[in-house]
Amino acid sequence: MNRIQLSQGGGGLESQALISQLFYRYFNNPILAQAEDAALMTLSGSLAFTTDSYTVSPLFFNGGDIGKLAVVGTLNDLAMRSARPGCLSAGFIIEEGLPYADLERIVGSMAQALQQANAQLVCGDTKVVPKGAVDKVFINTSGVGQVQCQPAPGMNQIQAGDALLISGDIGRHGAVIMAAREGLDLTTELQTDCALLWPQVDALIQAGIHLHALRDATRGGVAAVLNEWAQATGLGLWIEEAYLPISEPVQGLCELLGFEAYDLANEGRMLIALPKSQVEQALSILQQLTDSQQAAYIGEVRAAQPSRVVMQTAWGTQRILDWPKGELLPRIC
Repeated sequence: MNRIQLSQGGGGLESQALISQLFYRYFNNPILAQAEDAALMTLSGSLAFTTDSYTVSPLFFNGGDIGKLAVVGTLNDLAMRSARPGCLSAGFIIEEGLPYADLERIVGSMAQALQQANAQLVCGDTKVVPKGAVDKVFINTSGVGQVQCQPAPGMNQIQAGDALLISGDIGRHGAVIMAAREGLDLTTELQTDCALLWPQVDALIQAGIHLHALRDATRGGVAAVLNEWAQATGLGLWIEEAYLPISEPVQGLCELLGFEAYDLANEGRMLIALPKSQVEQALSILQQLTDSQQAAYIGEVRAAQPSRVVMQTAWGTQRILDWPKGELLPRIC
């Protein structure tokens, strides 16, 4: 069977064949193999729970695909509350006619990401809808993880005097999706930054870094996270534009299409608020890890300019960095 058919979402023999021959083959584990309506798990301590849906277009892009994105995105949301990757659920809404090979590629990518994170998919659901009802495939994932810090990082812990770090160069995911969608032939091998953030978070926790707040800069990019923190805390966030790490390909694409890198989505970058006294130690730890070698200090939290993000420009002037406005790039994740 080369393409997904409506009968494979009907709950009968064809559905069971799809589940057993594809999903169980890639996701098999003792909990999932019970094939019950709900997974039974034994968990202890403080838990984090999150959910997200993924509708990215195109499904496949340089360095990733919707499957990897669905796993990594949800596990990263857990990591932002210091939660170790644990168990995931996945719901698939599949368009009739989707090539079976595409679905298998997506599922295989999810399985690989789960293996890298030492996490398990323990329950799921599959629906097949008529052609045109969705665009190829949408995926919802929910995740549960055990919190490793008490108190868990959160916006309510940000305070004046905190330093602000970014875990790597920004805007790559948005730039890659934009280039793929517009058919731009880049002269570089620019790849999405889609990657698990737990290794960095875990390394910081193990080193005794006081993580006041963490946030992955997905839709709306760095600008959206900074503005959310400023409004939630009533404090001013002061950013040095020259300190923002931006790769040449991303900067070039932004100049070509009229975007700013700090507005573009990331899928493997986090903002960190922590005591200024621990900046050098935290950067030393992050810069030794594969996906955060370009981690950088970008600014600080102050009482001045409450609820505002102030950017110190490369020209020595100051301007307000506002929320991104409008839908810069729909279906980015």
